[in-house]
Amino acid sequence: MALTKSNRRLRIKRRIRKVVTGTANRPRMSVFRSNKEIYAQLIDDKSGSTILSASSTEKAVSAGKGTKTEQAVLVGKLIAEKATKAGIASVSFDRNGYLYHGRVKAVAEGAREGGLNF
Repeated sequence: MALTKSNRRLRIKRRIRKVVTGTANRPRMSVFRSNKEIYAQLIDDKSGSTILSASSTEKAVSAGKGTKTEQAVLVGKLIAEKATKAGIASVSFDRNGYLYHGRVKAVAEGAREGGLNF
């Protein structure tokens, strides 16, 4: 079997998901990175539902145009702001098979700046 880039990421993702889970009190913060946009969502794995989400397509983020990394920081701050309004203080970070580098790291740092604890 040829180990393509996407297959490799999926294998890493499965390995991470064995360990990282989310509850209603401490949800899992999952990050998805496409070529143009970045998305983050807080997930309760016990009930299998998304609690809240933020992305670079929202007006609050896309209005402040900048590089993709700068937008990722804004997405992190936005999800942290939404989480504190919902009464969530700490999350489990799920990098979703991506390296903790670049835009994924920027989302995490933005969320930490916004007040979330990992």
